[in-house]
Amino acid sequence: MTTAHASGSLPVYRWRLAPDGLATRRQLRAMELRPGGQDVAAELQRPRRRRGPLVAYLYRIDLAKPVRPMTPIRWAALARANRARRICPACRRDAGYVIPTSLGTCVSCADRI
Repeated sequence: MTTAHASGSLPVYRWRLAPDGLATRRQLRAMELRPGGQDVAAELQRPRRRRGPLVAYLYRIDLAKPVRPMTPIRWAALARANRARRICPACRRDAGYVIPTSLGTCVSCADRI
């Protein structure tokens, strides 16, 4: 089932009815691919009861490019970013876990407030 997109340019498919050759970003990643700068080829909509539909964008698999390999510099940058997410901004200690964004501080500091 294909319907016109609001702008009239993108085909819209219902959940589980997209044709072969199209995939979401997550599906591409599972195939070790990435969109590689291509435009969105179609839209996938999953209807929900009391809200608007869930929307996922589809990309052409034949235009997808391989995922770039992780270099030692990229691994180091990722490790630094993850380490920074463990440091409590209030007490400046390593919490031993990723600080929840809902608290903004480690659990010990959040309990003191």
